[in-house]
Amino acid sequence: MSDAMSGDRPAYVFDAAIVRRPAKSVVKGLRAHNSGDPTYEGVVAEHDAYIAAMRSAGVDVEVLPPLEAFPDCVFVEDPALVFAQGAIVLRPGAESRAGEAAELAPVLKEKFETVLELPAPGFADGGDILLTPQGVMIGLSNRTDLAGAQALQACLSSLGLESRIVETPEGVLHFKTDCSLLDDETILVTERLAHSGVFDDFATVIVPEGEGAAANALRVNDVVMVGADFPSTIERLDGLGYKIVPLKTSEIGKIDAGLSCMSLRWRRA
Repeated sequence: MSDAMSGDRPAYVFDAAIVRRPAKSVVKGLRAHNSGDPTYEGVVAEHDAYIAAMRSAGVDVEVLPPLEAFPDCVFVEDPALVFAQGAIVLRPGAESRAGEAAELAPVLKEKFETVLELPAPGFADGGDILLTPQGVMIGLSNRTDLAGAQALQACLSSLGLESRIVETPEGVLHFKTDCSLLDDETILVTERLAHSGVFDDFATVIVPEGEGAAANALRVNDVVMVGADFPSTIERLDGLGYKIVPLKTSEIGKIDAGLSCMSLRWRRA
């Protein structure tokens, strides 16, 4: 069992991360619902603030160059997973993102002794993967199919990580669209996902009505990064004693993204 799940070190403790600069093509990034294109300048500003917040939280951040051929390349969490034990190059469920994994693989091989590749034919996106003290949760979605989830379980087992497959609610892009880890016992979650029962073994904080997108928060060391446009969620978490760092997500939100998507985070072994 990994120390992230054995109590030696919380699953939200990181000292290293990889991010990728937004490409100018980000304005044409994938989205399930069209609420208008983001502006390149707006995405860059949100990304810069995100990097600054990660570094302020004590994380050494490496910034990769943009990939103009891949509008969604800024969202590096989807094509790969990283842990103290090693990395896994995934097979993204959106055809337009397939080449992103190959671009990340050489970078990961420079940093990790063990780099596995998810075998065909299944697909899996990192946005469907939640690391908790009880194991890795793999959410089935339109981007992560059963074959991909089962193949990912085998890869995780090779790294000494336990996992289980769960259902993502109908109409939700990624499992982590609706949830995030707040601490060793607590999940921030939408009401619809909480009612599914997947977090019955955790304490839960339900995001307030009308702020469902706030569920994709990001705990990094001593702080919880939360979308700045969700004041009721921020107030609720502040009242529970969490140290909150509000970050603008209005531009990346137009292309179905949130805070967890923009980095690969791990603790060096």
